[in-house]
Amino acid sequence: MAPRVLWIYPSPSLLSFLLLFYAPWPCRALRNYPENEVTLLDSMSALADLGWEAYPNEGWEEISVMDERNTPMRTYQVCNVMEANQNNWLRTRHISREGAQRVYIEIKFTLRDCNSLPGVPGTCKETFNMYYYESNNANLWFIKESQYVKIDTIAADESFTQVDVGDRVMKLNTEVRDISNLSKKGFYLAFQDLGACIALVSVRVFYKKCSLTVRNLAQFPDTITGGETALVEVHGLCVNASEEFEVPKMYCSADGGWLVPIGRCVCKPGFEENKDFCQPCRPGTYKASATDAYCNKCPAHSSSPQEQAVECTCEKGFYRAEADPRAMACTRPPSAPENPISTVNETCVTLEWSPPRDTGGRGDITYSIHCRKCSGEGRKCAPCGSSVHYIPRQYGLSSTTVQVTDLQPDSNYSFTVESQNGVSDLSPTPRGTVAVNVTTSQTVSVVLKERRSKDSVTLAWQGPERPNGVIVEYEVIYYEKNQREQNYTVLKTRSNMMTVEGLKPGTTYVFRVRARTDGGYGSYGGEIELETSHEDVFAIGDPNQSTLLAVSVAGGIVLLVFLVMCFIVSGRHCGYIKAKQDPDEEKMQFQHGRVKLPGSRTYIHPHTYEDPNQAVRDFAKEIDAANIRIERVIGAGEFGEVCSGRLRVQAKREIYVAIKSLKAGYSDKQRRDFLSEASIMGQFDHPNIIRLEGVVTRCKPVMIITEFMENGSLDTFLKKHDGQFTVIQLVGMLRGIASGMKYLSDMSYVHRDLAARNILVNSNLVCKVSDFGLSRVLEDDPEAAYTTRGGKIPIRWTAPEAIAYRKFTSASDVWSYGIVMWEVISYGERPYWEMSNQDVIKAIEEGYRLPAPMDCPVVLHQLMLDCWEKGRSDRPKFGQIVTILDKLIRNPASLRELANSSACREDAAAADVSVNSVDEWLEAIKMGQYMENFSSSGYISLESIRYISISELAKMGVTLAGHQKKILSSVQNLQSQGTHVRV
Repeated sequence: MAPRVLWIYPSPSLLSFLLLFYAPWPCRALRNYPENEVTLLDSMSALADLGWEAYPNEGWEEISVMDERNTPMRTYQVCNVMEANQNNWLRTRHISREGAQRVYIEIKFTLRDCNSLPGVPGTCKETFNMYYYESNNANLWFIKESQYVKIDTIAADESFTQVDVGDRVMKLNTEVRDISNLSKKGFYLAFQDLGACIALVSVRVFYKKCSLTVRNLAQFPDTITGGETALVEVHGLCVNASEEFEVPKMYCSADGGWLVPIGRCVCKPGFEENKDFCQPCRPGTYKASATDAYCNKCPAHSSSPQEQAVECTCEKGFYRAEADPRAMACTRPPSAPENPISTVNETCVTLEWSPPRDTGGRGDITYSIHCRKCSGEGRKCAPCGSSVHYIPRQYGLSSTTVQVTDLQPDSNYSFTVESQNGVSDLSPTPRGTVAVNVTTSQTVSVVLKERRSKDSVTLAWQGPERPNGVIVEYEVIYYEKNQREQNYTVLKTRSNMMTVEGLKPGTTYVFRVRARTDGGYGSYGGEIELETSHEDVFAIGDPNQSTLLAVSVAGGIVLLVFLVMCFIVSGRHCGYIKAKQDPDEEKMQFQHGRVKLPGSRTYIHPHTYEDPNQAVRDFAKEIDAANIRIERVIGAGEFGEVCSGRLRVQAKREIYVAIKSLKAGYSDKQRRDFLSEASIMGQFDHPNIIRLEGVVTRCKPVMIITEFMENGSLDTFLKKHDGQFTVIQLVGMLRGIASGMKYLSDMSYVHRDLAARNILVNSNLVCKVSDFGLSRVLEDDPEAAYTTRGGKIPIRWTAPEAIAYRKFTSASDVWSYGIVMWEVISYGERPYWEMSNQDVIKAIEEGYRLPAPMDCPVVLHQLMLDCWEKGRSDRPKFGQIVTILDKLIRNPASLRELANSSACREDAAAADVSVNSVDEWLEAIKMGQYMENFSSSGYISLESIRYISISELAKMGVTLAGHQKKILSSVQNLQSQGTHVRV
């Protein structure tokens, strides 16, 4: 392409011509701009005159030249360098900004080197200025120079000379400037020449945008950039068949680029993502949730014949429950239970069976029991009705055993065991069932008196006419008539006749007999009263009579031993004990169903009463409902609402009380259970046991009235006041709880649910033991929890022997008390934190014990560890705990050493510490609380303690087994190490 030269003839004032620029010119077709730039003005693309305003007229001139395609191009030039004080302006037409706040100006120009112009005065310039003016008016014909805003002074990177023109090596200069924060409809550009030799080859005005794009299934439209540094927030629109998961948005930066996207869209159910759009699921696949990434293959026993499936349809005979996840295979109802077995014990039947062979593909198998009573040779059967009871329940059983009670004796029953799962209700076919027919036992119908003497009675009887199996043995019980069943003796025989010896002369006895077969015991026959003969009067001094008396006394002793042994064997029949007792406990007397320790008050269990209402009348005061004013509801229990209110007592002021009410529609059993707690509470009178004010039973609703505890349960109270109490205050709370438990232990009452949630706190911070419900049964639960009237009690409060063997004693209550101590010091933190119950059981079996809470004194954590001794006999009694806490309260200095800091020291390597006195030795082994005990007992030198024994420790007041072991171990260390003790 041949270069073109444009010759400009100067005005008459010029002395010579000037060469401004040359071709070749750039081709219009080759001017391709980036996609994110929108051009508002391009002088190179103009096909006609640009029509820009120039003033004065002899300044800038519009020049047309031809490009390589012979297409005219419009340029402007000015070269008045021979005259001083030049001020030549060139203004464009109105340029619409099209919403852009920031625009860019790209100029291409040539500029003559002043030194290459001969004879040009010093007024020659090599720069020019660029201005703009914002306006909503597109037809302004004149703008004052003072109204323009200067953009910049433009200088050339490359200027040309006369030699350059001859060699055709002149180059275009390109400069880009920008204008920010535009707000009016448009603007004018202006170029000011102050005496340079310039040619404007091209002027392009453009703005930048963020181009349309799709990110994370959201479409973001073309977006004009913001100001100089501003980011423009853009919300995306979800593409086809998608929906917002998190609001999609991006920011458009000032240079026209999208920043990292935030949020996203997801394909709707039945669609999956394919790059930037959503496509329907293919047949045989499905997508149930928008959050699923891809379509999944249909699960077993289901299909999807059409596209876009959100779930797969179950095959015939298979179903999907509403709560089943869509990804779960379709299932069917289970088959019938197998191998049913029945065991009859009097009027009680235990049913057992095996799980169904076909579970239908599910694990939520449950069982229901249906009972029908049959009579007559035709075996006409009718539903059993509500008189029959099921343990644990009739419907929704998870285990494969149930006990049915309160059946009629000598009756035929038909039981149907039904298996079902989560889709049984969806199937039209009958459920899988298996039938079991049983006959309850008959009573021993006749008891005959045959022979009697002053100390024996011979009985004979007839067995049942139709026993439930072969009779294995008969059981005879008897007791003195005036004592009823409180002290009875049990004898057994395989014969239908028995001589009962060792009876009191002239005394009336009551006898009852029942038979036992392989199916269990039958019910007792009717009572028979028999009186022994009166004893003869012996003459004093008669040797025969003396010998007989001696033999009688010896026989009485043997009989007494025999009766004690019988009582031990069958003691569980003699009244009711709340829990299995520790054989190491003190000996107890059983009278009128009560458990009594010598020298203590007697606790009488409500279950020993034939009429539970009598127990309520004996131990709870009846209150007139008119004296009670309920003020507000403060909670809800299993049986009804719990309210606070006032009780007006005759001749006394009103007192605040808590009121438990029995909701309407209760059954007799619910009423008995509700009032049994009052029967228990009414027997206790201690400042650290919740006090029963009375009951309302003669009108509805039935109510239990107790003292009102303003601060509620201890665990909640501690959580609300975390860190607000001194250690002495916390120890005082623990002392009150221990005192209440000592009182209960002395009455032989085993609480079995001691926890901070069952301790109530009044306004004076006095803690009182509560929750004396009766219904506590260990279930076969995977979490090994207890079921109580208050709900599930996690095993983390329960002693290991109580979990494993249901061995509840005062010692198991002591274990629970140790957990309560931990709760109090940690201000209500959950024991064992988030460990599962099974993990807790395993950890305890392996020797793990809870670490000391934050800021816990060493002596308190040691007492906790003593309560958690594996051996029940190694744990302290509640009386000992009260004594220890009393000493700590009297000696606050013993609480200063914290277990946390002590533990840090114990983590260091063990070392031998030299001790010079008994006090230093006790301090070194962390047994400083016993200084006074050793001193008062005469142990004042290290030599005196070298041969101390357990019995001597016990005498001086060191009764905790763990403390005894620790002291004796250290004594052995002293014997081998001299005056050094290893710590």
